[in-house]
Amino acid sequence: MAYVSSLLGRPVADVEGERIGYLEDLIASFPERGYPEISAILVQSHRRSIAVSMADVVVLLAPALSLRARLQDIVPYPLRDNDLYLARDVLDKQIIDTDGIRVVRVNDLELLRAEGHYYVANVDIGGLGLLRRLGLVKLVEKIFQFLGRPLRPSTISWDNVELLPGGQPMRLRVPSSRIAELHPADLAEILSDLSRSESSALLESLDVKTVADTLEEVEPDFQVSLVQALPDEKVADVLEEMAPDEAADLLGELPPHRTEELLRLMEDKEAEDVRKLLGYPEDTAGGLMTTEYAVVPADLTAEEALRHLRQTVSDPETLLYIYVLDELGRLVGVFSLGELVLAPPEARISDLMERRVVTVRPEASQDEVAQTVAKYNLLAIPVVDEEGRLHGIVTADDALDKVIPTAWKKRMPRWYH
Repeated sequence: MAYVSSLLGRPVADVEGERIGYLEDLIASFPERGYPEISAILVQSHRRSIAVSMADVVVLLAPALSLRARLQDIVPYPLRDNDLYLARDVLDKQIIDTDGIRVVRVNDLELLRAEGHYYVANVDIGGLGLLRRLGLVKLVEKIFQFLGRPLRPSTISWDNVELLPGGQPMRLRVPSSRIAELHPADLAEILSDLSRSESSALLESLDVKTVADTLEEVEPDFQVSLVQALPDEKVADVLEEMAPDEAADLLGELPPHRTEELLRLMEDKEAEDVRKLLGYPEDTAGGLMTTEYAVVPADLTAEEALRHLRQTVSDPETLLYIYVLDELGRLVGVFSLGELVLAPPEARISDLMERRVVTVRPEASQDEVAQTVAKYNLLAIPVVDEEGRLHGIVTADDALDKVIPTAWKKRMPRWYH
């Protein structure tokens, strides 16, 4: 096995055997998919760096690297946009391990030779990589062998790696398909391990829906830190994808002038819903509620109600309960999706629904809402005004936010958070 750290600093000789410098870095072509191929070496010669194409290198994995010509006869390698300096751009940098779903640090890079070409095969994230760079790996290996505990490498395949932008010229893989496929909770955990610049760059590379789902997994104060560097246009698009109550929580943490600008950029319907929620104190039912819920008129049959829900509901998570409204928008009943599915097609919703609906007023305190939810074992509770008109619902996780620690909620089923 060959490692980048072991090659750095090795002498480089020309075709006549004259030493011309030492290996400063390895340059790899960064592919859309697959493993980076070593395309050139960077030679430090007489206080200047020269990029030499691998076509001009006789041998790479040797105590001394040999070139096919004299240095003055070699045409410098033409650097390209997708070239990656392995020592400068990758060693010691943080990367995302998309298989282990974690952020790790690159201690070394393992090279593989195949059909005369050299590739970056694995990333060493363990202690052996550090010891190798310090020149202590052989000594430590002997000690551990003497103790009967051989050291084992800790590596991950390059194919499971996503590079992160940072202070040095690093880049995130595009289109980063594996990142977007991660569960939003996993993405949120990864973001918490990154610096602000790295997390912002990662969010910039993701589509709006993925960013919205990820932001909903973190607390509002952390949401603010994540969106600070994002352009207002993208943040507005993200807010439109978020649940209205989540969007209101985020906007409530931003400076008033940016909140107004983002609301101005949002679509009118979404902005109106969020403005309504922002008008309530955050620790009341009105401040906790969301305006996304499922409703049907009272005069439908079960078959008609199912057809109505297919046409009006876009998010299945809003189907915790289905609320029944009269012609004036007043809440008159509630039933579950299971009850609707099992009901005969001709059954009337007015006969199917439960008329004794537990509700709270918009001004009810969070403690009052939490106690009511716990008392009646509800997944959500409707918020109605004095005339019984439905304004929103408070889900159980928002109602019990002060009662149940966030860490516990994350262990609960998906419907809860």
